[in-house]
Amino acid sequence: MQTGDYVVHIVDDEEPVRKSLAFLLTMAGFTARVHDSATSFLALAPGLTQGLLVTDLRMPDMNGVELLTKLGDNGAMLPAIVISGHGDVPMAVAAMKAGALDFIEKPFEDEVLIASIKRAAECIGESSPQTDDAAKVLERMEHLSEREKQVLSAVVAGLPNKTIAYDLEISPRTVEVHRANVMAKMQAKSLAELVRMTLAAGRALN
Repeated sequence: MQTGDYVVHIVDDEEPVRKSLAFLLTMAGFTARVHDSATSFLALAPGLTQGLLVTDLRMPDMNGVELLTKLGDNGAMLPAIVISGHGDVPMAVAAMKAGALDFIEKPFEDEVLIASIKRAAECIGESSPQTDDAAKVLERMEHLSEREKQVLSAVVAGLPNKTIAYDLEISPRTVEVHRANVMAKMQAKSLAELVRMTLAAGRALN
């Protein structure tokens, strides 16, 4: 889908951030529209088509997780990207469980956001994001060591590295190594994709 075929809706309570993101995307060839609160966007969302959402995670009126949950409840979900501050991994995981396609930690390079938006645009009009077949995901899980499975479960639960390290009585650096191995073995390009495929595999087992 060409960048001019859809609208990128930016939801952030901070005006400088909204303006900066809108300028960046406009210069990159996207059509951008800004919204100063999750509440104002939620009111407009049911009538929107051919669009995707870039939302901040922490906002005063309604956080990004609550916004995505309400969009889903209203049948107005758009392909969504969540922008989070450093250390917001638990909430970011919650956002992915609520339907986000990706999350990007601040600070980030412009190209990272642009690439994420282009990937999300491929899902416009689809009822749910594409994930690998659950059988393939389960097969990949079989190649994880017992420790890697423990780390995977903790990551999907939204636990930060320091907590995982404490619970498993290993160093944070060792957790990082295990996480990297899990990402490689699961063939996940991002934490968001890892969470989605793991949740899908879990549903297949239920």
